[in-house]
Amino acid sequence: MKEIDARGLACPAPVLQTKAALENEGATAVRVTVDNAASAQNVARFLRSRGFAVETETAGAEISIVGRGGDAQSEAPVSRPASGPETSASHPEHAKIMVMIASDRMGHGDNELGSKLMVSFVKTIAEMGEELWRLVFVNSGVKLTIDGSPVLEDLKKYEAGGLQILVCGTCLTHFDLLDRKQVGVTTNMLDIVTAMQLADKVINV
Repeated sequence: MKEIDARGLACPAPVLQTKAALENEGATAVRVTVDNAASAQNVARFLRSRGFAVETETAGAEISIVGRGGDAQSEAPVSRPASGPETSASHPEHAKIMVMIASDRMGHGDNELGSKLMVSFVKTIAEMGEELWRLVFVNSGVKLTIDGSPVLEDLKKYEAGGLQILVCGTCLTHFDLLDRKQVGVTTNMLDIVTAMQLADKVINV
């Protein structure tokens, strides 16, 4: 079994080390040790995407993710949604637009106004229709995905309708909000970059 010590590393480093072990060394069984929940979730999700059976072991502050029996040579991207368009060929009539929200406020100046504008934006974003392909939250934007968010029910509705929502795990950890996230998939920068590559258009808010 390939042992990977990723303690002290921020995402996406643990996922990248795991990816290298699978693709460069052909590992079919791995144990990845991390020291934060966001990295553990990302590594486990990555291993499952490669067909591995995953178990999680916790000892104090350390979390070990054990994966066995996957397809180590798979070249599938790190993150694929359970539903929704993946390629232009599968849905040629629609462009794939990724919207990245990097704040819980829109614009600069009056913070109260900025918060109201962001709420209005999120509630209105559905008007983009089927072209809206990914909704990504980073930095203080992750605060919109936690309990008490004024747009939480809207985001849950979008997700239930098939929209893939990605939420930066490093950002959640920074704000100590990981346990409060209520919607979306906890993700890392590798997943976000992969989504950018697949998108036809990226809009930053």
